[in-house]
Amino acid sequence: MSDNSHATVHDEDHTGPIKNPKQLALAVLFSFVAPIFIIIGLVYYVTSANKPAAGSVNVEKAIAERIQKVGSVEIRDANRALKSGEEVFKAQCTACHTAGVAGAPKVGDAGAWGPRIATGYDALLTSALKGKGAMGAQGGGDFEELEIGRAVVYMANGSGGKLAEPKAPAGAADSAAAPAAPPAAAAPAEPAADAASVKVIDGTVKFYFTAGKAELAADGVKALTDILAGVKGGKKALISGFVDPSGDPNKNSELAKVRAFAVKDLLMSSGVTDKQIVMVRPNDIKAGATSAAEGRRVEVSLQ
Repeated sequence: MSDNSHATVHDEDHTGPIKNPKQLALAVLFSFVAPIFIIIGLVYYVTSANKPAAGSVNVEKAIAERIQKVGSVEIRDANRALKSGEEVFKAQCTACHTAGVAGAPKVGDAGAWGPRIATGYDALLTSALKGKGAMGAQGGGDFEELEIGRAVVYMANGSGGKLAEPKAPAGAADSAAAPAAPPAAAAPAEPAADAASVKVIDGTVKFYFTAGKAELAADGVKALTDILAGVKGGKKALISGFVDPSGDPNKNSELAKVRAFAVKDLLMSSGVTDKQIVMVRPNDIKAGATSAAEGRRVEVSLQ
């Protein structure tokens, strides 16, 4: 009896704390679960430490911004020019009212704006300033109440309304005021005395040339309108070249021929045939040449 008891005690001394399968399962479970919770706790402890906001370079500034009072003071230029309705719309309203985001009525949609316009300017302005539906309050931001009102009128009138735009108080700078009258257009410069030109006098077209050149004036075809009509009616075009009285007579005579043929080429490029053109040498090739400019001319008339 005593021998058996002694053997039992001896066996228990050599056994571990796990005596059955249930205890073994619990031991295995806790050996995996416990480390997981320990790791989670360490991660939470590390990440919960106070840190500056993401992207903040100045730690002191970031902390000051987090603990600052609710209210703040912002200094603005009270003398800045008030914006027009279109300017405010482009800066603050276009994101929603151009595409109709979040139920906002699109500018230009008379059907959507009609009932709103019918409520009047004051109601529209109040909705804009205080917010309505998905639209947040627009007042108190970068623009003054009058500027918000102008944007409201801009959108409403662009959608079929005829609201009067609110005016700036007397003395206030206003970029939406009527623009200053544009400077008077400068009178067209008179052509230089020596520049190529063309005139129509008593049915005769007179081409004037720059000294030493044979280039025609740009509006030569237009000046020949009556001549071209007369040729189509059966008449002929007479071309007479005159000579500049100043300078080398021989050179001027040759240049006068070149100028006369330049006018002929212009007529032919306008549909006149060679048979419908008569080249005439005037009896006095210096006739009417009261000046050098008058001498540098070719005349076209009908026969």
